[in-house]
Amino acid sequence: MTLPAPFKIVIPARLGSSRLPGKPLLPIAGRPMIVHVCERAIAAGAAEIVVAVDDARIATAVAALPVTTMITRTDHTSGTERLAEVAERLAWQDDIRVVNLQGDEPLADPALIAQLAAALATPASASVATLATPVADREEIFNPNAVKVVVDRYGHALYFSRAPVPWDREGFAHHPPGLTTSFRHLRHIGMYAYTAGFLRRYTGWPRSPLEDVECLEQLRILWHGERIAVLTVAEAPEAGVDTEADLSRVERILRTATARPESGR
Repeated sequence: MTLPAPFKIVIPARLGSSRLPGKPLLPIAGRPMIVHVCERAIAAGAAEIVVAVDDARIATAVAALPVTTMITRTDHTSGTERLAEVAERLAWQDDIRVVNLQGDEPLADPALIAQLAAALATPASASVATLATPVADREEIFNPNAVKVVVDRYGHALYFSRAPVPWDREGFAHHPPGLTTSFRHLRHIGMYAYTAGFLRRYTGWPRSPLEDVECLEQLRILWHGERIAVLTVAEAPEAGVDTEADLSRVERILRTATARPESGR
């Protein structure tokens, strides 16, 4: 039996956030956000962790951790392109699995990261894997900021949309529209794993009309005929940090988690 190639984690981390300038270095529970993210990656058991940065100050912040830092180009239009640059510069073989862990995910679940990488352990299945969770209520289905995904019987993505897909003809006919119990809608969770070979193919593809109209980068993958394995999890992982409110929320969670062992003494 041939064992799957080990998996790597790449953490894109940019200082140039429009909502939260300097986001990777913002302190959470006394340490920079990027340090928390790296610790989650280390706990996932990856063979190698690369922090792809645009500023040497981020590299300095994680210098004491067992991770590699790489200053990547500034002209990338997506995180996927940034990962492709890392894979190319480090000459990773095509079957190496690469998890894209965003630098603003200090609460990422290490077990979920490992599960996502494992979804690509069978090369014939797909070259890309991502996550989804069952939709909890109808408001979420009709929320354009909650991306929905439709899968086939094998768990491969058929389509991603901001629209309420698939259209529940019976359930949505009511006012207000409801949900039937016979079908489970899925919300996409934007964490991805790729093979290094896929990343090399991806960089040669033009943008697709579907991704332009929906503003969803993953539709480029389907447009060009590649399969995306969708791992369905019972609950959505804790959201990352995009705003000051998110920063406060994560601060509370991490401080509570840190203080909990003390309370048992």
